[in-house]
Amino acid sequence: MSEIYKIEKEDQLVVGVPEKNIVTFLESIGLPSDNIIANDEQRAIINKNLPDLIANLPDEIKSDARYLSKYVVGAGFGLFDYSLNAIWNEVTLALRKKVIAYGLDIFYDAAVGPSIRSSYSSEEDLAGIKDKTLLTTCNKLELISDTTYKKLSHILDMRNDIGISHPTNAIINAYELLGWLSTCVKEVLHDQPSERAIQIKGFIDNIKTQATVLDQNVLDSVVPELQKLSSYHCSRILQTVFGIYVSEDTSPTLRKNISLIAPTLWDASQDAIKNKLGIILQGYKTNLHTYKYEKGNDFFDLVNGNSYRPKTEVISVLSDLTDDLISANAGYDNYYHEAPIITKIMTYLSSPTDLPAEVSKDLIEVVMQCRIGRGYSHENGVSPKGKPLYDKFFGLMREEFIPEFIHLITTTRIRTKLRNGISVRQFIELLTLVRSTLVTERYIEALDYLIAKLPTNAEAMLDAEFKKITSSFLSWKQK
Repeated sequence: MSEIYKIEKEDQLVVGVPEKNIVTFLESIGLPSDNIIANDEQRAIINKNLPDLIANLPDEIKSDARYLSKYVVGAGFGLFDYSLNAIWNEVTLALRKKVIAYGLDIFYDAAVGPSIRSSYSSEEDLAGIKDKTLLTTCNKLELISDTTYKKLSHILDMRNDIGISHPTNAIINAYELLGWLSTCVKEVLHDQPSERAIQIKGFIDNIKTQATVLDQNVLDSVVPELQKLSSYHCSRILQTVFGIYVSEDTSPTLRKNISLIAPTLWDASQDAIKNKLGIILQGYKTNLHTYKYEKGNDFFDLVNGNSYRPKTEVISVLSDLTDDLISANAGYDNYYHEAPIITKIMTYLSSPTDLPAEVSKDLIEVVMQCRIGRGYSHENGVSPKGKPLYDKFFGLMREEFIPEFIHLITTTRIRTKLRNGISVRQFIELLTLVRSTLVTERYIEALDYLIAKLPTNAEAMLDAEFKKITSSFLSWKQK
Protein backbone atom coordinates (compact mmCIF):
# COMPACT_ATOMS: atom_id res chain seq x y z
CA MET A 1 0.00 0.00 0.00
CA SER A 2 2.88 2.36 0.75
CA GLU A 3 4.25 1.93 -2.76
CA ILE A 4 0.94 2.93 -4.34
CA TYR A 5 0.69 5.93 -2.06
CA LYS A 6 4.20 6.99 -2.99
CA ILE A 7 3.47 6.88 -6.72
CA GLU A 8 0.36 9.01 -6.35
CA LYS A 9 2.13 11.58 -4.16
CA GLU A 10 4.87 11.95 -6.75
CA ASP A 11 2.20 12.98 -9.26
CA GLN A 12 3.28 10.35 -11.75
CA LEU A 13 0.86 9.33 -14.52
CA VAL A 14 -1.97 7.20 -13.26
CA VAL A 15 -1.17 4.61 -15.91
CA GLY A 16 2.19 4.18 -14.24
CA VAL A 17 0.67 2.41 -11.23
CA PRO A 18 1.85 -1.18 -11.52
CA GLU A 19 -1.01 -3.63 -11.83
CA LYS A 20 0.72 -6.16 -9.59
CA ASN A 21 0.85 -3.71 -6.66
CA ILE A 22 -2.91 -3.17 -6.75
CA VAL A 23 -3.56 -6.89 -7.12
CA THR A 24 -1.20 -7.67 -4.26
CA PHE A 25 -2.87 -5.12 -2.03
CA LEU A 26 -6.36 -6.49 -2.74
CA GLU A 27 -5.16 -10.01 -2.00
CA SER A 28 -3.48 -8.88 1.22
CA ILE A 29 -6.77 -7.63 2.63
CA GLY A 30 -8.72 -10.66 1.47
CA LEU A 31 -10.65 -9.10 -1.44
CA PRO A 32 -11.09 -10.60 -4.96
CA SER A 33 -8.37 -9.45 -7.33
CA ASP A 34 -9.24 -11.14 -10.63
CA ASN A 35 -11.04 -9.14 -13.37
CA ILE A 36 -10.89 -5.96 -11.29
CA ILE A 37 -8.40 -3.90 -13.28
CA ALA A 38 -7.11 -4.20 -16.83
CA ASN A 39 -3.62 -5.54 -17.38
CA ASP A 40 -0.60 -3.50 -18.46
CA GLU A 41 -1.11 -4.29 -22.16
CA GLN A 42 -4.69 -3.00 -22.15
CA ARG A 43 -3.74 0.13 -20.20
CA ALA A 44 -0.87 0.78 -22.60
CA ILE A 45 -3.37 0.88 -25.46
CA ILE A 46 -5.38 3.47 -23.54
CA ASN A 47 -2.23 5.47 -22.75
CA LYS A 48 -1.27 5.58 -26.42
CA ASN A 49 -4.63 6.55 -27.92
CA LEU A 50 -6.52 8.48 -25.28
CA PRO A 51 -4.66 11.82 -25.51
CA ASP A 52 -5.52 12.22 -29.21
CA LEU A 53 -9.22 11.60 -28.61
CA ILE A 54 -9.38 14.13 -25.81
CA ALA A 55 -7.32 16.66 -27.77
CA ASN A 56 -10.04 16.83 -30.45
CA LEU A 57 -12.51 18.28 -27.98
CA PRO A 58 -12.93 22.07 -27.88
CA ASP A 59 -11.64 23.74 -24.73
CA GLU A 60 -15.12 24.95 -23.76
CA ILE A 61 -16.34 21.36 -23.64
CA LYS A 62 -13.31 20.02 -21.80
CA SER A 63 -13.37 22.74 -19.18
CA ASP A 64 -16.54 21.39 -17.56
CA ALA A 65 -16.39 17.70 -18.51
CA ARG A 66 -15.84 16.28 -15.00
CA TYR A 67 -17.15 12.85 -15.87
CA LEU A 68 -14.69 12.77 -18.75
CA SER A 69 -11.93 13.38 -16.22
CA LYS A 70 -13.22 10.42 -14.22
CA TYR A 71 -13.17 8.37 -17.41
CA VAL A 72 -9.48 9.17 -17.90
CA VAL A 73 -8.62 8.36 -14.29
CA GLY A 74 -10.58 5.11 -14.39
CA ALA A 75 -9.01 4.07 -17.70
CA GLY A 76 -5.54 4.88 -16.41
CA PHE A 77 -6.02 2.73 -13.32
CA GLY A 78 -7.46 -0.05 -15.46
CA LEU A 79 -10.99 0.32 -14.05
CA PHE A 80 -12.64 0.13 -17.46
CA ASP A 81 -16.16 -0.51 -16.15
CA TYR A 82 -15.85 2.62 -14.00
CA SER A 83 -14.74 4.57 -17.09
CA LEU A 84 -17.68 3.27 -19.10
CA ASN A 85 -20.07 4.47 -16.42
CA ALA A 86 -18.31 7.85 -16.29
CA ILE A 87 -18.49 8.48 -20.05
CA TRP A 88 -22.15 7.51 -20.07
CA ASN A 89 -22.79 10.08 -17.36
CA GLU A 90 -21.06 12.67 -19.55
CA VAL A 91 -23.28 11.68 -22.46
CA THR A 92 -26.37 12.06 -20.28
CA LEU A 93 -25.33 15.58 -19.25
CA ALA A 94 -24.62 16.51 -22.87
CA LEU A 95 -28.02 15.26 -24.03
CA ARG A 96 -29.73 17.17 -21.26
CA LYS A 97 -27.98 20.34 -22.41
CA LYS A 98 -29.30 19.72 -25.93
CA VAL A 99 -32.79 19.26 -24.52
CA ILE A 100 -32.58 22.53 -22.58
CA ALA A 101 -31.38 24.39 -25.67
CA TYR A 102 -34.13 22.84 -27.78
CA GLY A 103 -36.98 23.52 -25.36
CA LEU A 104 -38.04 21.75 -22.19
CA ASP A 105 -41.76 22.01 -22.92
CA ILE A 106 -41.47 20.26 -26.27
CA PHE A 107 -39.22 17.59 -24.81
CA TYR A 108 -41.44 16.84 -21.81
CA ASP A 109 -44.53 16.78 -24.03
CA ALA A 110 -42.87 14.07 -26.09
CA ALA A 111 -41.20 12.16 -23.27
CA VAL A 112 -43.79 11.77 -20.50
CA GLY A 113 -47.44 10.77 -20.32
CA PRO A 114 -50.29 13.23 -19.69
CA SER A 115 -50.98 11.87 -16.21
CA ILE A 116 -47.58 13.00 -14.93
CA ARG A 117 -46.79 15.80 -17.37
CA SER A 118 -47.49 18.52 -14.79
CA SER A 119 -44.63 17.14 -12.65
CA TYR A 120 -42.05 18.00 -15.31
CA SER A 121 -41.22 21.62 -16.06
CA SER A 122 -37.70 22.59 -14.93
CA GLU A 123 -34.16 21.56 -15.80
CA GLU A 124 -33.93 19.70 -12.49
CA ASP A 125 -36.82 17.46 -13.56
CA LEU A 126 -34.65 15.99 -16.30
CA ALA A 127 -33.09 13.82 -13.60
CA GLY A 128 -36.41 11.97 -13.43
CA ILE A 129 -36.23 10.92 -17.09
CA LYS A 130 -34.83 7.42 -17.63
CA ASP A 131 -31.76 7.17 -19.83
CA LYS A 132 -33.55 5.08 -22.46
CA THR A 133 -36.42 7.60 -22.61
CA LEU A 134 -33.91 10.43 -22.91
CA LEU A 135 -32.23 8.68 -25.84
CA THR A 136 -35.45 7.76 -27.62
CA THR A 137 -36.98 11.21 -27.29
CA CYS A 138 -33.79 12.97 -28.41
CA ASN A 139 -33.82 10.78 -31.50
CA LYS A 140 -37.48 11.52 -32.25
CA LEU A 141 -36.84 15.24 -31.89
CA GLU A 142 -33.79 14.94 -34.17
CA LEU A 143 -31.39 16.06 -31.48
CA ILE A 144 -29.40 12.94 -32.39
CA SER A 145 -29.43 11.00 -35.64
CA ASP A 146 -30.79 7.49 -36.12
CA THR A 147 -27.24 6.11 -36.40
CA THR A 148 -26.10 7.88 -33.24
CA TYR A 149 -29.19 6.62 -31.45
CA LYS A 150 -28.34 3.03 -32.33
CA LYS A 151 -24.73 3.45 -31.23
CA LEU A 152 -25.67 5.09 -27.95
CA SER A 153 -28.32 2.45 -27.30
CA HIS A 154 -25.61 -0.18 -27.60
CA ILE A 155 -23.34 1.73 -25.21
CA LEU A 156 -26.22 2.07 -22.76
CA ASP A 157 -26.85 -1.66 -22.97
CA MET A 158 -23.17 -2.34 -22.30
CA ARG A 159 -23.16 0.12 -19.44
CA ASN A 160 -26.17 -1.63 -17.93
CA ASP A 161 -24.82 -5.12 -18.55
CA ILE A 162 -21.13 -4.81 -17.77
CA GLY A 163 -20.64 -1.37 -16.25
CA ILE A 164 -19.77 -0.71 -12.63
CA SER A 165 -23.39 0.15 -11.89
CA HIS A 166 -24.35 -3.52 -12.17
CA PRO A 167 -22.70 -6.68 -10.80
CA THR A 168 -20.90 -8.61 -13.54
CA ASN A 169 -17.80 -10.65 -14.31
CA ALA A 170 -17.60 -9.49 -17.93
CA ILE A 171 -14.40 -7.85 -19.15
CA ILE A 172 -14.13 -4.71 -21.27
CA ASN A 173 -11.11 -4.42 -23.52
CA ALA A 174 -9.27 -1.20 -24.31
CA TYR A 175 -10.38 -0.94 -27.91
CA GLU A 176 -14.05 -1.26 -26.95
CA LEU A 177 -13.62 1.43 -24.32
CA LEU A 178 -11.84 3.75 -26.75
CA GLY A 179 -14.49 3.11 -29.41
CA TRP A 180 -17.27 4.01 -27.05
CA LEU A 181 -15.44 7.17 -26.03
CA SER A 182 -14.91 8.07 -29.68
CA THR A 183 -18.64 7.67 -30.38
CA CYS A 184 -19.56 9.83 -27.41
CA VAL A 185 -17.03 12.54 -28.29
CA LYS A 186 -17.74 12.76 -32.01
CA GLU A 187 -21.48 12.14 -32.09
CA VAL A 188 -22.68 13.71 -28.86
CA LEU A 189 -20.22 16.19 -27.38
CA HIS A 190 -19.32 17.56 -30.82
CA ASP A 191 -22.74 17.12 -32.40
CA GLN A 192 -25.37 19.82 -32.84
CA PRO A 193 -29.17 19.44 -33.23
CA SER A 194 -30.53 19.13 -36.78
CA GLU A 195 -31.61 22.19 -38.71
CA ARG A 196 -35.25 21.10 -38.37
CA ALA A 197 -34.89 20.84 -34.58
CA ILE A 198 -33.42 24.33 -34.41
CA GLN A 199 -36.22 25.70 -36.60
CA ILE A 200 -38.86 24.20 -34.34
CA LYS A 201 -37.23 25.67 -31.24
CA GLY A 202 -37.06 29.05 -32.95
CA PHE A 203 -40.70 28.86 -34.03
CA ILE A 204 -41.95 28.13 -30.52
CA ASP A 205 -39.79 30.89 -29.03
CA ASN A 206 -40.93 33.41 -31.64
CA ILE A 207 -44.63 32.74 -31.27
CA LYS A 208 -44.33 33.04 -27.48
CA THR A 209 -42.72 36.46 -27.75
CA GLN A 210 -44.81 37.82 -30.65
CA ALA A 211 -46.29 41.08 -29.39
CA THR A 212 -48.94 41.52 -32.08
CA VAL A 213 -51.42 39.33 -33.91
CA LEU A 214 -49.88 37.64 -36.95
CA ASP A 215 -50.92 39.35 -40.17
CA GLN A 216 -51.79 37.50 -43.36
CA ASN A 217 -48.37 38.05 -44.95
CA VAL A 218 -46.65 36.38 -42.00
CA LEU A 219 -49.14 33.51 -42.04
CA ASP A 220 -48.60 33.02 -45.76
CA SER A 221 -44.91 32.49 -45.08
CA VAL A 222 -45.27 30.44 -41.88
CA VAL A 223 -47.95 27.95 -42.94
CA PRO A 224 -46.03 26.45 -45.91
CA GLU A 225 -42.99 25.96 -43.68
CA LEU A 226 -45.07 24.12 -41.09
CA GLN A 227 -46.54 21.93 -43.80
CA LYS A 228 -43.03 20.91 -44.87
CA LEU A 229 -42.26 19.47 -41.43
CA SER A 230 -42.71 15.78 -40.79
CA SER A 231 -45.95 14.68 -39.14
CA TYR A 232 -43.93 13.82 -36.04
CA HIS A 233 -42.51 17.33 -35.69
CA CYS A 234 -45.92 18.89 -36.35
CA SER A 235 -47.33 16.63 -33.64
CA ARG A 236 -44.73 17.82 -31.15
CA ILE A 237 -45.46 21.48 -31.92
CA LEU A 238 -49.19 20.82 -31.76
CA GLN A 239 -48.95 19.31 -28.30
CA THR A 240 -46.82 22.21 -27.08
CA VAL A 241 -49.06 24.97 -28.43
CA PHE A 242 -52.12 23.18 -27.01
CA GLY A 243 -50.51 23.33 -23.57
CA ILE A 244 -49.80 27.03 -24.06
CA TYR A 245 -53.32 27.72 -25.34
CA VAL A 246 -55.06 26.28 -22.26
CA SER A 247 -52.72 27.92 -19.74
CA GLU A 248 -54.14 30.66 -17.54
CA ASP A 249 -50.89 32.62 -18.05
CA THR A 250 -51.33 32.87 -21.82
CA SER A 251 -52.07 36.34 -23.17
CA PRO A 252 -55.00 36.97 -25.56
CA THR A 253 -52.53 37.85 -28.33
CA LEU A 254 -50.59 34.61 -27.95
CA ARG A 255 -53.82 32.58 -27.81
CA LYS A 256 -55.05 34.32 -30.97
CA ASN A 257 -51.80 33.59 -32.80
CA ILE A 258 -51.98 29.93 -31.81
CA SER A 259 -55.55 29.80 -33.13
CA LEU A 260 -54.30 31.02 -36.51
CA ILE A 261 -51.74 28.25 -36.98
CA ALA A 262 -53.39 25.44 -34.98
CA PRO A 263 -55.63 24.13 -37.83
CA THR A 264 -52.58 23.74 -40.07
CA LEU A 265 -50.68 21.90 -37.35
CA TRP A 266 -53.68 19.69 -36.60
CA ASP A 267 -54.13 18.63 -40.23
CA ALA A 268 -50.41 17.84 -40.54
CA SER A 269 -50.12 15.90 -37.26
CA GLN A 270 -50.42 12.22 -36.46
CA ASP A 271 -53.68 10.74 -35.20
CA ALA A 272 -51.90 9.39 -32.12
CA ILE A 273 -51.20 12.89 -30.80
CA LYS A 274 -54.77 14.03 -31.56
CA ASN A 275 -56.14 11.13 -29.52
CA LYS A 276 -53.64 11.92 -26.78
CA LEU A 277 -54.80 15.54 -26.59
CA GLY A 278 -58.37 14.31 -26.39
CA ILE A 279 -57.45 12.22 -23.35
CA ILE A 280 -55.65 15.19 -21.80
CA LEU A 281 -58.74 17.34 -22.31
CA GLN A 282 -60.95 14.75 -20.65
CA GLY A 283 -58.46 14.69 -17.77
CA TYR A 284 -58.99 18.42 -17.27
CA LYS A 285 -62.71 17.79 -16.85
CA THR A 286 -62.22 14.83 -14.53
CA ASN A 287 -59.78 16.74 -12.34
CA LEU A 288 -61.95 19.88 -12.28
CA HIS A 289 -59.45 22.07 -14.15
CA THR A 290 -62.36 24.21 -15.33
CA TYR A 291 -60.37 26.94 -17.08
CA LYS A 292 -58.15 24.52 -18.98
CA TYR A 293 -61.15 22.42 -19.95
CA GLU A 294 -63.00 25.44 -21.34
CA LYS A 295 -60.00 26.60 -23.33
CA GLY A 296 -59.31 23.05 -24.46
CA ASN A 297 -62.89 22.86 -25.76
CA ASP A 298 -62.27 26.06 -27.71
CA PHE A 299 -59.06 24.61 -29.15
CA PHE A 300 -60.74 21.40 -30.31
CA ASP A 301 -63.55 23.42 -31.88
CA LEU A 302 -61.22 25.67 -33.83
CA VAL A 303 -59.25 22.70 -35.26
CA ASN A 304 -62.45 20.68 -35.85
CA GLY A 305 -60.99 17.92 -33.71
CA ASN A 306 -63.80 16.81 -31.42
CA SER A 307 -63.99 13.41 -33.10
CA TYR A 308 -60.64 12.63 -31.46
CA ARG A 309 -61.99 12.97 -27.94
CA PRO A 310 -62.55 9.79 -25.90
CA LYS A 311 -65.69 7.90 -26.87
CA THR A 312 -67.31 8.18 -23.45
CA GLU A 313 -67.03 11.95 -23.53
CA VAL A 314 -68.23 12.16 -27.13
CA ILE A 315 -71.34 10.14 -26.24
CA SER A 316 -72.12 12.39 -23.30
CA VAL A 317 -71.59 15.61 -25.25
CA LEU A 318 -73.56 14.44 -28.30
CA SER A 319 -76.45 13.37 -26.08
CA ASP A 320 -76.61 16.84 -24.53
CA LEU A 321 -76.32 18.53 -27.93
CA THR A 322 -79.12 16.35 -29.30
CA ASP A 323 -81.41 17.63 -26.55
CA ASP A 324 -80.32 21.20 -27.26
CA LEU A 325 -81.01 20.80 -30.99
CA ILE A 326 -84.56 19.48 -30.63
CA SER A 327 -85.32 22.26 -28.16
CA ALA A 328 -83.98 24.85 -30.59
CA ASN A 329 -85.98 23.35 -33.46
CA ALA A 330 -89.21 23.61 -31.49
CA GLY A 331 -88.45 27.05 -30.09
CA TYR A 332 -88.68 30.64 -31.22
CA ASP A 333 -86.34 31.83 -33.99
CA ASN A 334 -85.20 28.27 -34.60
CA TYR A 335 -83.33 29.12 -37.83
CA TYR A 336 -80.89 31.17 -35.81
CA HIS A 337 -80.53 28.83 -32.82
CA GLU A 338 -80.23 25.51 -34.66
CA ALA A 339 -77.15 26.44 -36.71
CA PRO A 340 -74.56 26.79 -33.93
CA ILE A 341 -75.72 23.54 -32.32
CA ILE A 342 -75.44 21.42 -35.48
CA THR A 343 -72.13 23.15 -36.16
CA LYS A 344 -70.90 21.96 -32.76
CA ILE A 345 -72.26 18.46 -33.38
CA MET A 346 -70.42 18.17 -36.68
CA THR A 347 -67.10 18.94 -35.03
CA TYR A 348 -67.45 15.48 -33.47
CA LEU A 349 -68.37 13.76 -36.73
CA SER A 350 -65.68 14.20 -39.35
CA SER A 351 -65.91 10.66 -40.79
CA PRO A 352 -68.55 7.91 -41.10
CA THR A 353 -67.01 5.97 -38.20
CA ASP A 354 -67.38 8.83 -35.71
CA LEU A 355 -71.09 8.48 -34.91
CA PRO A 356 -71.38 6.36 -31.75
CA ALA A 357 -74.11 3.72 -31.87
CA GLU A 358 -75.10 4.71 -28.33
CA VAL A 359 -76.55 8.04 -29.50
CA SER A 360 -77.25 7.28 -33.15
CA LYS A 361 -81.01 6.72 -32.86
CA ASP A 362 -81.83 9.95 -31.05
CA LEU A 363 -79.39 12.05 -33.05
CA ILE A 364 -80.55 10.72 -36.43
CA GLU A 365 -84.17 11.38 -35.50
CA VAL A 366 -83.54 14.92 -34.31
CA VAL A 367 -81.40 15.88 -37.30
CA MET A 368 -84.05 14.31 -39.56
CA GLN A 369 -86.74 16.50 -37.98
CA CYS A 370 -84.60 19.60 -38.44
CA ARG A 371 -83.87 18.72 -42.06
CA ILE A 372 -87.54 18.12 -42.82
CA GLY A 373 -88.23 21.47 -41.24
CA ARG A 374 -91.34 23.05 -39.78
CA GLY A 375 -93.21 23.56 -43.04
CA TYR A 376 -92.81 27.32 -43.27
CA SER A 377 -92.71 28.96 -46.67
CA HIS A 378 -89.74 31.06 -45.57
CA GLU A 379 -86.58 29.13 -46.51
CA ASN A 380 -88.90 26.12 -47.03
CA GLY A 381 -89.04 25.63 -43.28
CA VAL A 382 -85.36 24.70 -42.82
CA SER A 383 -82.61 26.72 -41.16
CA PRO A 384 -80.53 28.04 -44.10
CA LYS A 385 -77.26 27.83 -42.20
CA GLY A 386 -78.16 24.49 -40.66
CA LYS A 387 -79.32 22.82 -43.89
CA PRO A 388 -75.88 22.12 -45.45
CA LEU A 389 -74.71 20.68 -42.13
CA TYR A 390 -77.78 18.46 -41.87
CA ASP A 391 -77.01 17.20 -45.36
CA LYS A 392 -73.40 16.62 -44.38
CA PHE A 393 -74.53 14.63 -41.35
CA PHE A 394 -76.62 12.27 -43.47
CA GLY A 395 -73.91 12.07 -46.10
CA LEU A 396 -71.63 10.60 -43.41
CA MET A 397 -74.22 8.15 -42.05
CA ARG A 398 -73.05 4.54 -42.33
CA GLU A 399 -75.24 1.90 -43.95
CA GLU A 400 -75.51 0.04 -40.66
CA PHE A 401 -77.77 2.86 -39.47
CA ILE A 402 -80.13 2.70 -42.48
CA PRO A 403 -82.57 0.22 -40.87
CA GLU A 404 -82.89 2.61 -37.92
CA PHE A 405 -83.23 5.56 -40.32
CA ILE A 406 -86.07 3.84 -42.21
CA HIS A 407 -87.74 2.73 -38.98
CA LEU A 408 -87.78 6.34 -37.77
CA ILE A 409 -89.65 7.33 -40.93
CA THR A 410 -92.54 5.11 -39.81
CA THR A 411 -92.86 6.75 -36.37
CA THR A 412 -95.69 9.09 -35.53
CA ARG A 413 -93.30 12.02 -34.92
CA ILE A 414 -91.93 11.94 -38.46
CA ARG A 415 -95.20 11.04 -40.18
CA THR A 416 -96.90 14.00 -38.50
CA LYS A 417 -94.33 16.35 -40.03
CA LEU A 418 -95.03 14.96 -43.51
CA ARG A 419 -98.61 16.22 -43.55
CA ASN A 420 -97.21 19.49 -44.89
CA GLY A 421 -96.36 19.66 -48.59
CA ILE A 422 -93.25 21.81 -48.03
CA SER A 423 -91.95 19.31 -45.49
CA VAL A 424 -92.57 16.41 -47.89
CA ARG A 425 -90.45 18.10 -50.56
CA GLN A 426 -87.64 18.68 -48.05
CA PHE A 427 -87.87 15.06 -46.95
CA ILE A 428 -87.64 13.77 -50.51
CA GLU A 429 -84.48 15.86 -50.93
CA LEU A 430 -83.11 14.13 -47.84
CA LEU A 431 -84.09 10.64 -49.06
CA THR A 432 -82.44 11.33 -52.42
CA LEU A 433 -79.23 12.39 -50.67
CA VAL A 434 -79.15 9.30 -48.45
CA ARG A 435 -79.96 7.01 -51.40
CA SER A 436 -76.90 8.31 -53.29
CA THR A 437 -74.62 6.96 -50.54
CA LEU A 438 -76.07 3.43 -50.41
CA VAL A 439 -74.79 0.14 -51.80
CA THR A 440 -77.26 -2.43 -50.43
CA GLU A 441 -79.98 -2.97 -53.06
CA ARG A 442 -82.80 -3.61 -50.58
CA TYR A 443 -82.15 -0.29 -48.84
CA ILE A 444 -82.07 1.50 -52.20
CA GLU A 445 -85.36 -0.16 -53.18
CA ALA A 446 -87.02 1.01 -49.96
CA LEU A 447 -85.95 4.63 -50.45
CA ASP A 448 -86.87 4.58 -54.14
CA TYR A 449 -90.37 3.50 -53.15
CA LEU A 450 -90.75 6.41 -50.73
CA ILE A 451 -89.28 8.94 -53.17
CA ALA A 452 -91.84 7.85 -55.76
CA LYS A 453 -94.90 7.56 -53.51
CA LEU A 454 -94.59 10.31 -50.89
CA PRO A 455 -95.51 13.25 -53.20
CA THR A 456 -99.03 11.82 -53.51
CA ASN A 457 -99.24 9.63 -50.40
CA ALA A 458 -97.79 11.02 -47.15
CA GLU A 459 -98.47 7.63 -45.48
CA ALA A 460 -96.58 5.60 -48.09
CA MET A 461 -94.30 4.19 -45.38
CA LEU A 462 -97.31 2.20 -44.06
CA ASP A 463 -98.20 0.64 -47.44
CA ALA A 464 -98.21 -3.14 -47.61
CA GLU A 465 -95.72 -3.00 -50.46
CA PHE A 466 -93.27 -0.92 -48.41
CA LYS A 467 -93.64 -3.33 -45.50
CA LYS A 468 -92.85 -6.21 -47.83
CA ILE A 469 -89.74 -4.47 -49.19
CA THR A 470 -88.44 -3.72 -45.69
CA SER A 471 -89.47 -6.97 -43.99
CA SER A 472 -85.95 -8.40 -44.22
CA PHE A 473 -84.56 -5.72 -41.89
CA LEU A 474 -87.63 -4.25 -40.11
CA SER A 475 -89.99 -6.11 -37.79
CA TRP A 476 -93.61 -5.11 -38.51
CA LYS A 477 -96.09 -5.94 -35.74
CA GLN A 478 -99.23 -7.69 -36.85
CA LYS A 479 -102.37 -5.77 -36.02
